[in-house]
Amino acid sequence: MLPSCRLIYRCLATLYAVLFLHIIPSSCQVQRPLFHRGTVINFGPEHSLPQRSSNEWGSWQSWSPCSRTCGGGAAVRTRQCIVRDAAGPDCLGDIRQYQACNMKDCPSGVTDFRHFQCSAYNSKPLMGNYYKWTPFQSGQGDCELSCLAQGQNFYYNFGRVLDGTSCHVQYDGFCINGQCLQVGCDSILGSNEKMDICGVCGGRNVSCRHHHNVYTTKYPASGLFGYNEVTMIPAGATNIRVTDKSNNYLALRNRNYHYVINGNWAISYPGVFNVAGTKIQYKRSADNQESFEATGPTEEDLHVMVLFTEQNLGIEYEYWLPKDYYIYHQRARSTLQDTTETVISLTQPPTTTPAPTTRHNALRPTTMKNRPHQPRLERDNMELNRIKESSRKDDKCGKCRKIKGRQNKMKQYCQKDFVFRGRIISKKLVGKETRYDVQVVLTYKNNFPILSREYIWVPNACDCPNLLEKREYILMARRHVNYEHTLNRILLETHSFVRLYRPKEDKMLRDLDQECAKYGYQISPQQNQ
Repeated sequence: MLPSCRLIYRCLATLYAVLFLHIIPSSCQVQRPLFHRGTVINFGPEHSLPQRSSNEWGSWQSWSPCSRTCGGGAAVRTRQCIVRDAAGPDCLGDIRQYQACNMKDCPSGVTDFRHFQCSAYNSKPLMGNYYKWTPFQSGQGDCELSCLAQGQNFYYNFGRVLDGTSCHVQYDGFCINGQCLQVGCDSILGSNEKMDICGVCGGRNVSCRHHHNVYTTKYPASGLFGYNEVTMIPAGATNIRVTDKSNNYLALRNRNYHYVINGNWAISYPGVFNVAGTKIQYKRSADNQESFEATGPTEEDLHVMVLFTEQNLGIEYEYWLPKDYYIYHQRARSTLQDTTETVISLTQPPTTTPAPTTRHNALRPTTMKNRPHQPRLERDNMELNRIKESSRKDDKCGKCRKIKGRQNKMKQYCQKDFVFRGRIISKKLVGKETRYDVQVVLTYKNNFPILSREYIWVPNACDCPNLLEKREYILMARRHVNYEHTLNRILLETHSFVRLYRPKEDKMLRDLDQECAKYGYQISPQQNQ
């Protein structure tokens, strides 16, 4: 009996298993992913391929010619709805799209577009009479052509203005079919695209970095009156703002060191100035508040200056830079200046451990990767980086050579990297070289960044040229970078032009860039490295 019962139980268990697999719903089985040759196959509506819409737009046609050649106009392009199902829904969106074009201002003497449209009715009678018509703001609408009859006390509304006419009130918009459409940053009329703070159309303010600082130097080194540099705003900056609340005057120089606002002891009227590819709004109120504001981006470096007339209360400035510009600018700043922008005062000695120079890997491959960086101003081995003087033999000092003549002065001005007026603070012998601590009072030319406090190196210990402490000089120097790119400094050579500062020297050095071009000398463009 027992063997037969076991056989019956086995048969029943097999039967129950077969019935169980057929009774379980298929929906439970498909919840487990099926594997086919290593690929997971998902089922369900959320995994199905997107269905093609029955009706859809075709491609945009090319843009039409601009409605105007200057002063701002509009171009149009169209597209067609491809109908695959007559019973299906229509294509969503506009069949036409308008774009702003030829936005540059018209030359002087070109008739205003609204005036042109009004004057077209001069040859057409109105109630049997002829009139000369000029534009008139009637208040009926931004895109209505209201014209005033000259010599009369009435105006007439001729209907809508032509497409591409600028709106009366909202000057950044254009009239299309009687409606004023705003111009988006993508130049599309009616677009909602906005420029972010980084200057990226439709961006999210993530492609740039904010730079903010305060210029706190209370008095210039040369006395109460005079120009001092506040900061250099690099090319590519956006949303620039500089503010001052004192009786001093802000000033602005371009990359060629020519003043464009409040320069040469002449105060400009507040207004809009076209500088560096952008419009700078200069404001000055009755309560001594003064500011520069610009949307940018700038196409060149700008130098913010201050004309001192009293103690500085603090000049605040800020701008935004694209991240790649910002990193490059920070690297470049370490070549001839410290990493901080705070201007060192006259009574504060310069740091004895300046920031190491940052090297760009693209300049020259290095074989000294394991060697630690050394400071820019103090080096252990001065012999390797000393400039050899051809006029010196066996380190014996002879008579110093003095540069004479206007031609030689102009030649050095054109060829040197730095031309500035400096006050000698102190002097120190370092090995076989002489190091001067100099307060930079005024720069006439600098192809590379320079702070108001710098070390100037002379590659000899012979007092050639001879600079006395507490005296001011006109100095023409060059930039010196050694082979390893571990040394980067301002070098005053034995034959460099050096003169005691006098007002007549200052006058002769101004606007020498034109003389350089006249005599065939090439002025090196300003660099940030």
